[in-house]
Amino acid sequence: MSGRGARWRPRRALLVLALVALTGCSGPALDGPASPTTPTFAPPLPGGALVLPTEGGGPPSNAAPAPTSCDATPSLRPGAPTTPGSMPPGGPLARIAERGRLIVAVDQSTNLFSFRDPRTGDLAGFDVAIAREIARDIFGDPSKVEFQIRNTVDREPALRSGSVDLIINAMTITCDRAERIDFSTVYFLAAQRILVTEGSGIGGVADLAGKRVCTVPNTTSLANLQRVQPAATVLAVETWADCLVALQQRQVEAATTDDALLAGLAAQDPYLEIVGGSLEAEPYGIGIDRGDDELVRFVNATLERIRSDGTWAALHDRWLSVLGPPPAPPAPVYRD
Repeated sequence: MSGRGARWRPRRALLVLALVALTGCSGPALDGPASPTTPTFAPPLPGGALVLPTEGGGPPSNAAPAPTSCDATPSLRPGAPTTPGSMPPGGPLARIAERGRLIVAVDQSTNLFSFRDPRTGDLAGFDVAIAREIARDIFGDPSKVEFQIRNTVDREPALRSGSVDLIINAMTITCDRAERIDFSTVYFLAAQRILVTEGSGIGGVADLAGKRVCTVPNTTSLANLQRVQPAATVLAVETWADCLVALQQRQVEAATTDDALLAGLAAQDPYLEIVGGSLEAEPYGIGIDRGDDELVRFVNATLERIRSDGTWAALHDRWLSVLGPPPAPPAPVYRD
């Protein structure tokens, strides 16, 4: 023991000297304020976070069209009723039925819509429940769903490659996306707003000029923010849960996305509040591979069923009650 103590003493002395050098403890300068004696460390940014350059300090770009300006929400009419377990041969429904499970792209950090239940570790939420209703109509069994965790960058490539059958991920139907994939009818209607800490002094989009704002890349939220408030500095993160952490660590002054998603973040922190009016309407649709018309019509038939039999309202009441009483489901619009 005495040998270890003898060896430790010089190391301890070196450590003390190192701390003295680090903290500037040699005494204050005679002609200025005292040097800080305790180093400060900022919390690290969420993994994969990136500060984007501002789009410029000028006025909002009114000439730039909104991501939903073309109204790509009309979809195909529901197909003829089918019996679970007996899908028409030769198409995507037969392929899914033969496989024995529906494969759906979701994420695991969008509270209220698709998230890990902390009690069970299972995926839960409004989007997860919608996926199970589609599986119910294919197989007669809502449990026959394989959920793949996909972020906003790789969910479309996964759909086009056939790795997943559907994207059910609080995904807004936009003009750009509708050129690459097909969509169901609208199953939820949100509006982009702003989330801040109480007492922040931010009341709307005009107050975001010169502020650091959190959002997720490859989303309508980022496109709208850069369009209506180019003077904001954007912290782009991988998930909406990362925006919650960034707000709590005071690394940003606001976050912006759909009000339904913001409500899921606010439900986890009583010091957060949603402010301002709508930046843009956000109609959610289920993403389906281009040309899979049979699957589009089948999904629309499920959505028609849950609107009319009360399932949609029950799911809203189960998962989205923080938004208030269930409204009427979004009315479908068909193009054929």
